[in-house]
Amino acid sequence: MLKDIPLQSRPINEVKDGLRTSDDGLSTAEAQARLAQYGRNELQVGKSTPEIVKFLWQFKNFFALLLLAGGGLALTAERLDPGQGNLYIAIALIAVVFLNATFTYLQEHQSEKIMDSFKKMMPSIVTTMRDGAPCELPGAELVPGDVIVLHEGDKVPADGRLLSASHFKVDLSSLTGESEPQLLDPAKSHESIMESPNMVFSGTLVQSGEGRVVICETGMTTQIGSIVELTKATDAAETPIHREIKHFIKMISAIAIFLGLTFFAVSVAIGNGAIASLIFAIGIIVANVPEGLLPTVTLSLTMASRRMARKNALIKNLESVETLGSTTVICTDKTGTLTQNRLGVNTVVLGRQSYRVDDPALTADPISKPLLRTMAICNNAYLTDVGYSGDATDGALLLFANDKADVRSLIDVNEISEEPFSSVSKRMISIVSDKQSDATTAYLKGAPEVVLDMCDRVMINGEILELTPSRRSHVIDDYRTLAGRGERGLAFASRLSDGSAVPEDGYIFIGLVGMIDPPRPEVPVALERCRSAGIRVIMLTGDYGLTAETIGRQIGLFTGIGRVVQGDELSAMSDSALQNVLKTEPEIIFARIAPAQKLQVVQALQALGETVTVTGDGVNDAPALKNADMGVAMGLMGTDVAKEASNMVLMDDNFATIVSAIEEGRTIFDNIKKFVAYILTSNIPEILPFIAFVLLDIPLPLTVILILGIDLGTDIVPALGLGAEPPETDVMKRGPRKRSERLLTRNLLIMSYGVVGMIQAAAGFFSYFVILYAGGWEWGQDLANSDPLYRTAITGFFASIIICQVSDVLICRTRRQSIFTVGWFSNRLVWLGIGTELLLLALIAYVPAFNVFFGTAPLEAWHLMLSVPFAILILIGDELRRYMIRRDNAFVQRWLMW
Repeated sequence: MLKDIPLQSRPINEVKDGLRTSDDGLSTAEAQARLAQYGRNELQVGKSTPEIVKFLWQFKNFFALLLLAGGGLALTAERLDPGQGNLYIAIALIAVVFLNATFTYLQEHQSEKIMDSFKKMMPSIVTTMRDGAPCELPGAELVPGDVIVLHEGDKVPADGRLLSASHFKVDLSSLTGESEPQLLDPAKSHESIMESPNMVFSGTLVQSGEGRVVICETGMTTQIGSIVELTKATDAAETPIHREIKHFIKMISAIAIFLGLTFFAVSVAIGNGAIASLIFAIGIIVANVPEGLLPTVTLSLTMASRRMARKNALIKNLESVETLGSTTVICTDKTGTLTQNRLGVNTVVLGRQSYRVDDPALTADPISKPLLRTMAICNNAYLTDVGYSGDATDGALLLFANDKADVRSLIDVNEISEEPFSSVSKRMISIVSDKQSDATTAYLKGAPEVVLDMCDRVMINGEILELTPSRRSHVIDDYRTLAGRGERGLAFASRLSDGSAVPEDGYIFIGLVGMIDPPRPEVPVALERCRSAGIRVIMLTGDYGLTAETIGRQIGLFTGIGRVVQGDELSAMSDSALQNVLKTEPEIIFARIAPAQKLQVVQALQALGETVTVTGDGVNDAPALKNADMGVAMGLMGTDVAKEASNMVLMDDNFATIVSAIEEGRTIFDNIKKFVAYILTSNIPEILPFIAFVLLDIPLPLTVILILGIDLGTDIVPALGLGAEPPETDVMKRGPRKRSERLLTRNLLIMSYGVVGMIQAAAGFFSYFVILYAGGWEWGQDLANSDPLYRTAITGFFASIIICQVSDVLICRTRRQSIFTVGWFSNRLVWLGIGTELLLLALIAYVPAFNVFFGTAPLEAWHLMLSVPFAILILIGDELRRYMIRRDNAFVQRWLMW
């Protein structure tokens, strides 16, 4: 409402006048009028589109349109020439389209939760002043000018200005990433609205105390509303596998349509009737389109996501499984991801003396007592039966102090005021009065460089001496020594105070504490795997640069001369300058970085053509998580919004889990390519019978209904087996696949269509003609569809495809390795698929009901043996091909390595 007015810096009376309100709030009538004017206090998370429209929108893709067109043509053919089985073809094609559309719709419905999670941050009932009296109202009915009362545990419902406060601390971590709860004060302000202690913001949590607030902004005009707008404006990156499948569908569909139209014209030109030619065209289209591809891809991704869940990686979007395999850069947090998130005091420096945490001489040092007192008082954590409650840094300090002294006696003081720690000030000041002496003391902790600037004296050996430049440099050297060991340094100081204001200088420097969060032991191995896999890892942390660099060297992130970019340096960079740094610096850490700067780094990397995986845990990480090719949220420490905006949630917050998931992602792309090669191979023996039917004037060797039996029946389970194939040994020893690498490549088509497919077609025609001639057929002789000889011959052609597909699924299990290396029986699902293929063949060939439906007839044993030599040729030939690839044969690698 006060859009262009700096709310935090104006006198409170001017703010109330501008909002036309008072300490007693609004009248009910005025509130209703404003509700009509400004709308409900709700976040507009998305457009309201009817669910039926969303469902129908799934039918717009080329694959669906092609299959629907094929179904329509089949219905037309059934109408023109009933009883030829075209009705079953139409039903099957239309059913495939509806199944695929239903799955896609359900997936998109799940993704809408990204935005809906913002709504969960809005409280339902709020204590509001209406007509001069407090009442309970739904948070959605708040309007600018309302006065509300907030207590411990409440969620802040809208942005507002503090009228009064009593020990009022608010957790802003979900909005700003600041882990330390902030003590708010209506009498103070800051030039930055987000840092101003007299403002509260929607979606944050009251940790303690009580406050009265006048509402200034509601709904989408709040700070969190602006994040929602940014998230809505940030397009979710299209997954690489989605792009590849779209390209694959377009290519295959174009081939199908071209061949269908061409041979329809040829059929009509050579004198066949329009109906016969139409049926022929439908057959060509159906034979070219792998109807079972999308269901197979979906089921394979589902199996992969379940395997990843067992490794503590929860995949929310199935297509994102494969995106991990394309990752070229990982932007990762440090705390809890690369480290164990078990912060503890490791070193104490008093004067020039450094103590290990377990050194008994520490407590004998005369400076230790002032240090422990400062640690305990300048602290917002609380001791509990199981440890502590509160911020990890404060908790670690409190546990250390409690181990060395009686904390309860140290904090037995009267609190006067507090200036909480923030990422801007990098310090915390607590002013207390002693209950016995009434002396007022200000206690200070913070970043060493900040604390030193506020000190003019120092404690050494129990004496208070002037902080000379030499002594100051000694402290800096000690601090750098801590940071060089990977310890996070905190400095402590104190001074007497009159309590009237927070002192900004005149402090006595007490000492330094080095805290360490140990690296996860599995991270160095994971980083080495990333390096061998060609994946770059960039650390993004709010920690001090030297500490981050030391941890980076300990875990192997920095192996040479790396660069540390500080947050303020990043803020001053243009997009082109940042891209240049990312391009020229192979090893880089971003330190003291604000959560909002993650999006800047992610977008710069994407502009360089990188496929980026990024980790995050806060609300303001949501745009970066959504914009990244792969957003990874922390399952233990992450907010609900971060989890909803991500593609994957780490249930253990462990970097090594990301690397394991990347291996799974690479494997799934390889496996998808394997079953695409497998599925496409049968296209040739499905297409050529129709071409031979027209050009050679022979009975149609394979019917459309049998083609659907292959594509939707016998092919799917073996393809699923290929989708579950374990990774090949070199999967993490080669670089990420390039964005230009296609799922459907020239070499894959050569192998599937030009080599293996031709062998299968040869097997089919050989069996077909041998059975016909053995039954007394002569060239040019017509055979009715009901003729037992014709039905036996097409069953033989069908059986030949199935038998050769058994060999095909075995050779598709590996792209480079010998089948003898991976083990014939190492993938049970493949053998289940082979068993399913042979079972369906037996049903279609030998069960009378299936004979009637598919137009088939039983085969004799020798009929089945006709195609076995061709199947053996496929096995031996491809084993030779893989051998030549491993021997780096240039011709085979160029033309036959798919």
